[in-house]
Amino acid sequence: MKSKITLKELAKLLNVSVSTVSKALNDSPEISPKTAERVKELAKLHNYKPNPVAVNLKKSKTGTVGVVIPNISNSFFARVLSGIEAEAQKYDLQVITYISNESYGREKQICDLLTAGFVDGVLIAVSEETQRKRDYDHLFNLVEYDIPVVMYDRINVSIPADKVGVDDEKSFFEATGYFKSKGLKKIGIASAIHHLGVGKSRIQGYESALSKTEKPFIAASSRPNVLKEKIQDLLIQDGVEALLCTDFESSLMAARIAYENDLKIPNDLKLMGYISKEVAEFLTPSLSYIEQHPRDLGSTALQLLQNRLDGRSTPGKFEEVIIETTIVHLESSEI
Repeated sequence: MKSKITLKELAKLLNVSVSTVSKALNDSPEISPKTAERVKELAKLHNYKPNPVAVNLKKSKTGTVGVVIPNISNSFFARVLSGIEAEAQKYDLQVITYISNESYGREKQICDLLTAGFVDGVLIAVSEETQRKRDYDHLFNLVEYDIPVVMYDRINVSIPADKVGVDDEKSFFEATGYFKSKGLKKIGIASAIHHLGVGKSRIQGYESALSKTEKPFIAASSRPNVLKEKIQDLLIQDGVEALLCTDFESSLMAARIAYENDLKIPNDLKLMGYISKEVAEFLTPSLSYIEQHPRDLGSTALQLLQNRLDGRSTPGKFEEVIIETTIVHLESSEI
């Protein structure tokens, strides 16, 4: 029995990419005649018809791009947006900002809205809830509407899109290696984002830097009360000498717990976190941190999108740009 089907579903049945299906249906010379025939036969069998709104969108430009931000209270994303805005001005592009508040439902609503023709392209960092659900159909819908998508920061999603992120794994591999090179034996890690792709990468970098004989000390939970107990156990019971923190929340929490337990930083505990420069420098003692260069990340994301809009990118081939991080040593990691 014939039924409506999406590009993503066709691609899954044929075991090819969404981009390949789209090109085949549009008679792209990049696709072999044999593959094109298979795609068209299956599309006909399932009565596939391109969305007329999507077809019309290809013919017009709005001069506007949509930026989806997961959490505006996080200064990192505010600085990414600053980079996006600055780069957009170079091309006379208007930026419309949407905030998902780490909600899958809100993110889906935003993506549905963006398919209505308001924007020429989309920059998105997917929400925490979307990553937990691993449901990315709303992102594939943007692709089906032929709207260029650039994913930034949270890029561990397999969709046909350009991506720009930070080398999270390498950053903590190097940070762990730094403390090891100074002779520290008990090095721990704390995370409130262990369930997200960036959190997993940072923990992986930490674990990779340890030898097979070295014990990992990990405190991870998305529940603040639980995380606080686990960090306290690392500092008091396990007596870690240095602690790496994967995010803003765990960084501040670790500093507070050390203070409450009369642990002197950096004498009793070396501390390093993923935290903004604006906050790190004003703590007492100042907190060493991983600089992610968010403005560069934002400007690069917009540039990738502009290349796609201008036709300077190769159709069907997508770029992944990784921004190098920098370890900034302040008082908390003094040896």
